Amino acid sequence: MLQPLLNGMNVALMSEAGLPCVADPGWQLVSLAHQAGIRVKPLPGPSSIMLALMASGFSGQQFVFHGYLPVIPDQRAKTLLNLEKDALIRNYTQIFIETPYRNQHMLTSLIRVLNPATQLTVALGLMSEMESVVSKPVSEWKRDSITLPKIPAVFLISR
Repeated sequence: MLQPLLNGMNVALMSEAGLPCVADPGWQLVSLAHQAGIRVKPLPGPSSIMLALMASGFSGQQFVFHGYLPVIPDQRAKTLLNLEKDALIRNYTQIFIETPYRNQHMLTSLIRVLNPATQLTVALGLMSEMESVVSKPVSEWKRDSITLPKIPAVFLISR
């Protein structure tokens, strides 16, 4: 895959719903390019992670991106409780993503394990016609009983 670069061609690495190499296997190619002495230049563009943070109404002063959380329900619940605790103690906005077909499972877990006062943002289909960003306390998510579509999603929790 590096041969065109070694031959002097310019190549761009793109990601469909985020940043290349951030929760994306492109990091392996970039790492190989560095090892081969190939110049790597990041290009500006939209990032679902940053767009979700900007639209959430949560503090962007300190945040942590966790990529994908565990799929196994008990492990996911434990991770969510730890993220919530960190958000409360350190005032860090916690950001994570999920595959579209597991969006509803993630929302169900969030509603079930988080404190009703914890703030939750679900950002769906950013930069698409189906774009939606909703921020409200977990108690309101529970009350409204929403079914999420199977499109790219970013989840954020804050105090």
